[in-house]
Amino acid sequence: MQLADFDFDLPPSLIALRPAEPRDAARLLVVRPGDRLEERVFSDLPDLLRPGDALVLNDTRVIPARLFGRRARGESAVKVEATLHRRLAPDRWSAFMRPGKRLAAGDRVVFGFPDDHACALAGLGATVIDKGDGGEVTLAFDLAGPDLDLAIEDRGVMPLPPYIAAHRAEDDQDRRDYQTLYAREPGSVAAPTAGLHFTASLLERLAAAGVSVHFLTLHVGAGTFLPVKSETIAGHRMHAEYGEVSAPVADALNAVRAAGGRIVCVGTTSLRLLESATDAAGVVRPFAGETSIFITPGYRFRVADGLVTNFHLPRSTLFMLVAALGGLETMRGAYAHAIAHGYRFYSYGDASLVWSAP
Repeated sequence: MQLADFDFDLPPSLIALRPAEPRDAARLLVVRPGDRLEERVFSDLPDLLRPGDALVLNDTRVIPARLFGRRARGESAVKVEATLHRRLAPDRWSAFMRPGKRLAAGDRVVFGFPDDHACALAGLGATVIDKGDGGEVTLAFDLAGPDLDLAIEDRGVMPLPPYIAAHRAEDDQDRRDYQTLYAREPGSVAAPTAGLHFTASLLERLAAAGVSVHFLTLHVGAGTFLPVKSETIAGHRMHAEYGEVSAPVADALNAVRAAGGRIVCVGTTSLRLLESATDAAGVVRPFAGETSIFITPGYRFRVADGLVTNFHLPRSTLFMLVAALGGLETMRGAYAHAIAHGYRFYSYGDASLVWSAP
């Protein structure tokens, strides 16, 4: 398939710059392949599921992974910006850095706040260890473990997606908004945004409706924002991301399926990890490791019956995934409807509930 197969025109005015208030007041478009589209509100979700169904949520926590500082080399200093991508060791991160061409192995970088001088005493120091072919830089920090985590929390800013950051700066409100209610495991540099719509009262209503909720962890990397550059889908390679599915969660989901319940993933991150943890026979296995699964039309789903997800960018791997689940023509029609009816797109936007095609 060609990249152009996943293109569509999106008016910039439909890019959401703030989430709905309250969170579960966002619009929800229900997509059932072969059936008419249904317009609902996210708080209606319990009415759209059956007792015995299961929701699978990603409990990763976004860290303020955008760091500003200076590269010092001899008498010269250059302002740099890093977006942490993937943790490699207690003291090491892979990062995307700008300007990347001004960096070389052995360079010292000191990170501070965007407007300060990143002085050696107050800043967070790191050494460039390596530069990869994909534009990633390996940074070895002077701190490690919890000390490094605290320093990043103190000096970093929330890594808003480029399509929001291009319109406004990050602020204190984003520290709350760009985090799910149930975020527990620090490590993501992007939010699993379908989960942003959940409130405490909605989770209580889901439980009362007999819908079980299960948590896994996939730490989302900055590679989720990288554009697909290959004109053919087969030419694209996904960045690896670390995830975990515990044995109790795997057992619980297998029991749901055995009892005839449906498994609905909340967010493409949950779906990608769960499909990675499921064998060819449809049995969910405990999982701890990296996944670079790339789901496109023609993929045969092993476990996911449905997906709660926001509206994604044209020509993106995320739109390819929803097209694989609901069918490309069905999702083209759903997105055309969403655009025509003013649905809000991307991370802070409205949501869809997509059921798998027969």
